[in-house]
Amino acid sequence: MKKQQIVFILALFFATMMSFACSDDDNGKPVENGTEEEETEIPELPAFIKGLDLSYVNQVEDHGGIYKKEGVASDPFEVLSEKGGNLVRVRLWHNPSWVKDIYGEATPVYSGLADVAATIERAHQNGMAVLLDFHYSDTWADPGHQDVPAAWKDITSLDVLTDSVFNYTYETLSYLNDKNLLPQMVQIGNETNPGMMTTNIPEGFPDLNVYDGNWAAFGKVVNAGIEAVRDIESQSGSEIKVALHIADPKNLEWWMADVINKGNVQDFEIMGFSYYHIWHTTIAFDQLPVLISDLKSTYGKDLLVMETAYPFTTEYDDNYGNIYSSETVPLEGFPYTIEGQKQYLTTLSQNMANAGAIGVIYWEPAWISSGMKDLWGIGSSWENCALFDFDGNITEAADYLDVNY
Repeated sequence: MKKQQIVFILALFFATMMSFACSDDDNGKPVENGTEEEETEIPELPAFIKGLDLSYVNQVEDHGGIYKKEGVASDPFEVLSEKGGNLVRVRLWHNPSWVKDIYGEATPVYSGLADVAATIERAHQNGMAVLLDFHYSDTWADPGHQDVPAAWKDITSLDVLTDSVFNYTYETLSYLNDKNLLPQMVQIGNETNPGMMTTNIPEGFPDLNVYDGNWAAFGKVVNAGIEAVRDIESQSGSEIKVALHIADPKNLEWWMADVINKGNVQDFEIMGFSYYHIWHTTIAFDQLPVLISDLKSTYGKDLLVMETAYPFTTEYDDNYGNIYSSETVPLEGFPYTIEGQKQYLTTLSQNMANAGAIGVIYWEPAWISSGMKDLWGIGSSWENCALFDFDGNITEAADYLDVNY
């Protein structure tokens, strides 16, 4: 045998032996001496949710945003968990390829499946449960925008659309299950006041607009998403709560009645709603508990504030115009200060607990200013609503998370 062959065989032998002594875990981190890294314990859904939508964090950090605790750079998931946060909400877009138009081909597809998986992993590693928010759109879904995903634009049959929603929901959750990243709650649609996929509708696409009375079609599509959740729940042995979601509490009573009775959507546990005081003015802040208590009693569903926010200032940390500005009027008794922000969140959370709701989720408390771009600007239009100040430090407003409601 030639000398070169002997050297090669010896090298191969030692490399093989070393692979038994030091292998890589799923994150590429070495595990020494043949031991395996402990699997992350999956948190249960908390009795009262003190939630945080952290969908933007990966993107903010990738573009220079730094979160701090007492001046020291820190992981925002860890900081917010230490404060008492117990659930992370994360949005999922079907195929947000437009993100690459903003950043270039090399960028991660933020709010795509891989990005969402990374967020879920960070949440679970920090002991927080997860709510996965299916938008069923390639971009933002809300009462005025429910765009049809590009991949489904040629669909003309309700049955085909129903199958597509089922398969997409099932395959997404199956992918996450294979990675031990199943969410503890799944949201079927985002702010679906008018239905789903009701804007930028291609010719012949099924009509799911409930404002036009198409509750049966909308309900069939929603039930397909729920069925996929239940199939994964059964296969995995992991409990997954199903939530629906609309904006503005004034819409809760009629919408719940119609989705259940006209849409025949029965198999969900949670009715979520967005509440922002600058837009949702019909139901007074101090009347919210009465409404929530009545709805819980009437329909037997849990109620959840899926989105809310409140500013600690009307100042700016960048040149991106803020949504909450000096022109927006604060709620009486809750000034636009750190203390006012804290008191708003504490009061809302206590009111909801007293009314029998299951929690409150803050929308994007970590959307601080950075070099991040979105469709409308660079930085943040929400930095004055964050739970971090303009230097990136967690503020005392986040102490509302440490209260037992």
